[in-house]
Amino acid sequence: MSSIAELKQVSSQVRRDIVRMVHGVQSGHPGGSLGCTDFLTALFFHSMKHDRNFNMDGKQEDLFFLSNGHISPVFYSVLARSGYFEVKELASFRKLNTRLQGHPTTHEHLPGVRIASGSLGQGMSVAIGAALTKRLNNDPHLVFSLHGDGELQEGQNWEAILFAAHNKVDTLIATIDVNGQQIDGSTKKVQNLDSLRNKFEAFNWTVLDMNGNDMDDVVAVLDKAKSMTGQGSPICILMKTEMGKGVDFMEGSHEWHGIAPNNEQLAKALAQLPETLGDY
Repeated sequence: MSSIAELKQVSSQVRRDIVRMVHGVQSGHPGGSLGCTDFLTALFFHSMKHDRNFNMDGKQEDLFFLSNGHISPVFYSVLARSGYFEVKELASFRKLNTRLQGHPTTHEHLPGVRIASGSLGQGMSVAIGAALTKRLNNDPHLVFSLHGDGELQEGQNWEAILFAAHNKVDTLIATIDVNGQQIDGSTKKVQNLDSLRNKFEAFNWTVLDMNGNDMDDVVAVLDKAKSMTGQGSPICILMKTEMGKGVDFMEGSHEWHGIAPNNEQLAKALAQLPETLGDY
């Protein structure tokens, strides 16, 4: 378990990894990755009880499923920085024959990756299935998942959300990255999601709010969510973030959903992000 100060140091280094990885191959998704950095750092370094000696069975440990797989840069960085594989492998991101594909895949056997998540809208169903498996195995550990808000425009999510509540899948904590942006613009313009709180509560979920770019709040809400498991309903965390958080010229713009910084932009980004753990 890390202190808030230590978590902030890790998150700064993860953000450096993200912009360097995407710049290195001039492809990838920096915006959502930067926005979710604090959350994934807190999850892997504070909240989850997980085994770095990875196996796909996942028995007797907490599990995490990344549904919005395009934010793979932050996922890979956090996995490496928390000990799943060597940090130097981050330099292979999106290169030929790498284990660090643009979207996570399982056939590459990268430690920490439990599902291929290139296609959106499927992670909720998988996470629910994993939680039910743990119930059948009398395994009390939790299942965490992360989803984009634009991803909830996929209909499969809502079938799964209804199913989870009906079956009292109360060891699941599903977090929604509510940054209001997707590749084609704001979620309000593309397909308005209106009140996600009202929707999840109507489906009989317990709903919590989180400032996903405030490490103190991230840790506090994750701790609260864990304390509320086992009470008969799945838990949804609505996590407000800013796309591109930590790099001022990227913040709040859907344009940085899936483009890479050039050399000058990389230098500006790195100047805003302290190197705390050493670059790969």
